[in-house]
Amino acid sequence: MKKKILIIEDNEDIRESSMEILELAGYEVLQADNGKIGVELAQQHLPDMILCDIMMPELDGYGVLYLLSKNQSTENIPFIFLTAKAERADMRKGMEMGADDYLTKPFDDIELLNTIESRFNKHQKLESFYSQNFENLKHLANQNHGLDELKKIVADKKVKHLRKKQIIYYEGDSISGIYLILSGKVKAIKLNEDGREFVTGMYGPEDYIGIQAMLSGDQYNETVEAVEDTTICFLPKDTVHQLLDNYTDIGQKFIKVLSSNLVEKEEQLLQLAYHSVRKRMAEILLRLAKSTSDSEDQLSFRISREDLASMAGMATETVSRTLSDFKDEAIIEKKGSVIQILDQSKLQKMKN
Repeated sequence: MKKKILIIEDNEDIRESSMEILELAGYEVLQADNGKIGVELAQQHLPDMILCDIMMPELDGYGVLYLLSKNQSTENIPFIFLTAKAERADMRKGMEMGADDYLTKPFDDIELLNTIESRFNKHQKLESFYSQNFENLKHLANQNHGLDELKKIVADKKVKHLRKKQIIYYEGDSISGIYLILSGKVKAIKLNEDGREFVTGMYGPEDYIGIQAMLSGDQYNETVEAVEDTTICFLPKDTVHQLLDNYTDIGQKFIKVLSSNLVEKEEQLLQLAYHSVRKRMAEILLRLAKSTSDSEDQLSFRISREDLASMAGMATETVSRTLSDFKDEAIIEKKGSVIQILDQSKLQKMKN
């Protein structure tokens, strides 16, 4: 079947010329001359991709993206902003809201087609990756009894793509469910009264977030933010409760995850209370390498100096000095925000 693309653009020349190019390339094209009509068409026809101008009458591009992201049937449609050069400074806002890409006007035929094909190819690869991860969900339940329920979750899967610094949920938000990280990394943070943040955990692929809050109360007890481009799967609260009630294997899995998180937090508090700066940094680097390393062969990961300071309860200057010392001692290598552990045994001895 032909891929269906919706163009939302108030400039008739741009809209018509883009439509002509895409139809020649074999796409089915829908068009709207303002944001309000665009939202209605998106909800009615569920296109495979949306191209949307920012500045429009009736409803601007930000409003279109916001409304579509709140609708379960449209929230995962790839979304590309069309923006004039003068508006490029505003693109950060759009990307943080969840847009997948943007094209700067005026663009030529090749730019338009390359951007769309690239986004479709990436989406297809991600879908393949999701399928592998959803297969892992089946191991949470009894093979003879839990598969039917888990298949329903897979069939109704709600996958979301997040940009760096995009918030998954805030501390105090009402609990809607839990999240499985499929790719990327997130951090959980707590804020004190003067606004300083304390990083309570870093999580990567196949980690669950929100379990403790869902089992213990009605609100999330931490703010969770993407530290890089991240993909997550949402598991609604009612569905999770039903699975927990019916299948002991799933309950055991979540209890194990919860227990592991609590142990890590207890160790973190102990470090803050009693351990030296070097020992604290050694423990944090080892923990990050274990949970968020980019490679199984090379213990490397990406983290900002500010996040390290928040995790260790140190000033950023102290973090910089300690990392410089470790680098001089050939324990680590640091390039920008990427840290590679060269001598794990030294860090382990320092920790002990």
